[in-house]
Amino acid sequence: MTEPQPGRRGPLTGVRVIELAGIGPGPFCAMMLADAGATVLRIDRPAPDGAGASPQRPEREFLNRGRQSAVLDLKHPRAVDALLRLVDVADVLLEGFRPGVTERIGVGPEACLSRNPGLVYARMTGWGQQGPLAATAGHDIGYLARTGALHAVGRAGGPPVFPANLLGDFGGGGMVMAYGICAALVERATSGRGQVVDAAIVDGVASLLAMPLMLMARGLWRDERGVNLLDGGVPWYDVYETADGQWMAVGALEPQFYAALLSGLGLSGLGLSDPPDRADPRNWPALRALLTARFKDRTRDEWTAIFAGTDACVEPVLSLTEAAADNHLTARQTYLAADGVIQPAPSPRFSRTPGHLSDPAPAPGQHTLEALTAWGLPDAADLIASGAATQS
Repeated sequence: MTEPQPGRRGPLTGVRVIELAGIGPGPFCAMMLADAGATVLRIDRPAPDGAGASPQRPEREFLNRGRQSAVLDLKHPRAVDALLRLVDVADVLLEGFRPGVTERIGVGPEACLSRNPGLVYARMTGWGQQGPLAATAGHDIGYLARTGALHAVGRAGGPPVFPANLLGDFGGGGMVMAYGICAALVERATSGRGQVVDAAIVDGVASLLAMPLMLMARGLWRDERGVNLLDGGVPWYDVYETADGQWMAVGALEPQFYAALLSGLGLSGLGLSDPPDRADPRNWPALRALLTARFKDRTRDEWTAIFAGTDACVEPVLSLTEAAADNHLTARQTYLAADGVIQPAPSPRFSRTPGHLSDPAPAPGQHTLEALTAWGLPDAADLIASGAATQS
């Protein structure tokens, strides 16, 4: 670790990270590291005209928040040399290219670790560094398909349903990569040696399937979608439409929670009208029909008020906009307003070394001269003059 960037705080303060610019899971991983206090320098590519590609509102590129940006043209030999000199003082290098790309540029793991044996070289790919599909293009939906995760999500008898790109790119990808980097840094504290972290989205998604696979091994999960305890197969773990066309989420698994659900719905203690016994799967269609009809009797806000403060495990399905204004999430500051827009707060939280909402994302090349100089390159101005680097 090196001296922290002024103003940085969090458990990763003093960790220096070089991020080779990419999209999706790599930037999300770098955002998490920056939120936790790491000093992250994003190395952007030059625009085709050499002027440094800048989005119209770079500060709204939330995945790029919390770091500085320098533009290096890695087709230029001096830029490659500059990047290797940055590697000399870095703790982590994070890249998300296809296998073999950084090796061809001259900044692969062997070249970097020979200069800095303590470097954690983190590689983010969809398929991994080896295997028949390693060099193949892909996206989140394909990684979910190959791992079995997509097959498991959706209604019984219906098509697979993909959960945006949350499960693959961000859950199995960027978040697992951040974990791998932190684990390698912990190990380095003992061994003094860095290593390569091969973070493949397919591997990360497979790890997220540990519970369904465990339940399958125990005979408690069928390899079908929509027929199991946690995928909508039972009526007391599902979503129900309300009178105003909104939705309520029901997760009343345990008996005491189920009893609270029935009480809130006004379906308990009615004698002959009591719901059918949920222990008998033959009763589930009738029970689901009963819950469906009951939830349609009131609006989402009315049901929310009825179940407030109970242990029925019933919650309103909020939109992204509504969630940002939710009283519980507002009290915890789960979402924060910055630059006039809502973005997620750093997670997880630390009692002694809290992270913080990092600075807004920079425009590509905004800090080229400043950052390269601060990272120990005295020839930063000359690099810009030669075209190896670009200041926006």
